[in-house]
Amino acid sequence: MTQSSDLILERMMALHPKIIDLTLDRMWRLLGALGNPQDNLPPVIHIAGTNGKGSTLAMIRAGLEAQGKTVHAYTSPHLARFHERIRLAGALISEEALTEALDRCYAANDGEEITYFEITTCAALLVFSETPADYTLLEVGLGGRLDATNVITPALSVITPIALDHQQYLGDTLPEIAAEKAGIIKRDVPCIVGPQQDAALEVIEDTAARLGAPLLAHGQHFHVTQEHGRLVYQDETGLLDLPRPALPGRHQVQNAGTALAALRQLGADDAAAEAAMTDVTWPARMQRLTEGPLVERTLPAEIWLDGGHNPAAGAAIAATLATLPERPTHLICGMLNTKDVTGFMEPLAPYAASLYAVSIPDEPNTLPAEDTAQAAQAAGIDARTADSLQDALNAITAKTPNARILICGSLYFAGHVLRENR
Repeated sequence: MTQSSDLILERMMALHPKIIDLTLDRMWRLLGALGNPQDNLPPVIHIAGTNGKGSTLAMIRAGLEAQGKTVHAYTSPHLARFHERIRLAGALISEEALTEALDRCYAANDGEEITYFEITTCAALLVFSETPADYTLLEVGLGGRLDATNVITPALSVITPIALDHQQYLGDTLPEIAAEKAGIIKRDVPCIVGPQQDAALEVIEDTAARLGAPLLAHGQHFHVTQEHGRLVYQDETGLLDLPRPALPGRHQVQNAGTALAALRQLGADDAAAEAAMTDVTWPARMQRLTEGPLVERTLPAEIWLDGGHNPAAGAAIAATLATLPERPTHLICGMLNTKDVTGFMEPLAPYAASLYAVSIPDEPNTLPAEDTAQAAQAAGIDARTADSLQDALNAITAKTPNARILICGSLYFAGHVLRENR
């Protein structure tokens, strides 16, 4: 049975010819028609960056909720269902609440041009403004300065690592992209800054100085390391000796440091900091699939899932693979046509016995499987195409029954995998 929200979301796709069109004019117009819900939110933590936004948000949420706080959260894109984007006072939004909010936004928009992301962001802000909570966590969709979420004055801004991505929208150089991300910094509002390349950090520091925003930067105001299988965090208020994050990968230690700095700024205690490490969940970030039909059909092979899609994400995945027990590793990859595919593949080449490229089903911006395979070959990976995810799994397990299979390349592909595995 088709859900009411699915039908409204489909109508919303037709309101603007472009999927991405960065400006805030349409947001301000619709928010005004809705009574400016963005002015009535619980205190907002606004999170921008190229990589690690979602994981950092998930750790902050786990820490706050461990303190008994109720938390709204807005993330994108969703994996299996749109409802995942809107977490209302700790729980995924209900079908009834989502349908009502979308209906109200669609009516208030009155047929004017507006992008899908803009009008659905307005729906999230509307329900957040009408539901009591202690905090609102907002993840930037793309960039920062002109992103649809940048219509609020937060209690705290957070910028995770910045790398080259979305150059067609944000600029061709790291300083240009950093300037867009730093657009979330507001006058006098503290900003937590995760690990950055010098060129990006300089732009962030200049923006913060101009706006009088206090900056707490990784490597200057807080430090995080791994020692003896533990995570050690230190800032001017003291040292924390914590379990490693439940999310696998060395890059999650850096994300954890950013999340812990944010929690300390919000007054969280040591128990909340520990819960941020142990209670965090965030699907499709080096997620080991342990149950479901895909898993059952491929045993004894392992299936891992990651939605990373740019060169920095490729490097992070490779670093995680390097820490896993030795096992033949085969990739199944589906990517969008807007990404640096070879740049994503190159760090993975030393760990990949083979790669099967697929086109992402029902995704208009998918890179054809043939192009993905060619990019993988250019990166030095033995690559070929498969007609479907299941065909790729069958081909790998027929040759290597005990393979480690990593499905990767796009969050949209990850969503398809999770739907197939339900």
